[in-house]
Amino acid sequence: MMTDLQFPSPIETIRFQNHTFFLKRDDLIDTNFSGNKARKFHYYLKNDFPHIKKIVSYGSAQSNAMYSLSVLAKMKGWRFEYYVDHIADYLKENPHGNYRAAIENGMDIRVRSEEVGSRSEEEVLFIEEGGCQKEAEYGIKILAQEILEWKKEQQIEKLNIFLPSGTGTTALYLQKSLSLLSPVSCLLPKVYTTSCVGDTAYLKKQFCMLETDENYHPTILSLEKKHHFGKLYRENYEIWLKLHRVTGVVFDLLYDPLGWRTLLAYPQVYEETPLLYIHQGGILGNESMLPRYQRKYPSITSE
Repeated sequence: MMTDLQFPSPIETIRFQNHTFFLKRDDLIDTNFSGNKARKFHYYLKNDFPHIKKIVSYGSAQSNAMYSLSVLAKMKGWRFEYYVDHIADYLKENPHGNYRAAIENGMDIRVRSEEVGSRSEEEVLFIEEGGCQKEAEYGIKILAQEILEWKKEQQIEKLNIFLPSGTGTTALYLQKSLSLLSPVSCLLPKVYTTSCVGDTAYLKKQFCMLETDENYHPTILSLEKKHHFGKLYRENYEIWLKLHRVTGVVFDLLYDPLGWRTLLAYPQVYEETPLLYIHQGGILGNESMLPRYQRKYPSITSE
């Protein structure tokens, strides 16, 4: 079950809300390691770990990382033990999305009532929630190289980059890698992000856990109204439908709607400077999110 990652991912030009944006299609890298998971877990895909027999991780029952780790474990012939706080009864009775796919790949999912399984066993590879760890820098550095090469080819002097964040790992290591790889004579591309899981303080804390030098930290943008992760918002559904209708691109329903809403609230980021939006995949999760939106907002259609 080998996978051939499509690097570099293509960059397209789209028009949305009367503005032109560049779109980095990391969602097209690979079906199983779509988007930022292909970047975060590239280190584990490209290296051998002969002593490892099991992956242990934790997070939500519909996590994109959970599914990608189930694929990695299956490829490597490892067991995969995954911990969640709870599994909804409806999901147990009607498996779908990332949960169903990971189960089919042999994942052993457990509801945790205590500390997640051992992090120190020699035969265990422990992965933090969402792949938030230093090994992720390996693959994200390749993303930075792709962007810099494209920027040079297109003769773009100044570039802003935007991507929504969960743990902030991709945004953090992208800004750091761009800072270290950019020629001194060139303007440094600036990475902007927004926190989809917690507030700005949460995201700053995540950055500091991975990198203490704040010169490498991305710039965080936010909306005035508090956003609760996983909650269904009419505005999110409407912009997701409009993005699909106008651009023809299917975005993820959990992160991208808030990402685009936040970006569009800061015209100073994209009106005067070319803006590259990174599509980080996660489309399999729409299998569970879209029916929820359709049930809650039946009057909203894709027309």
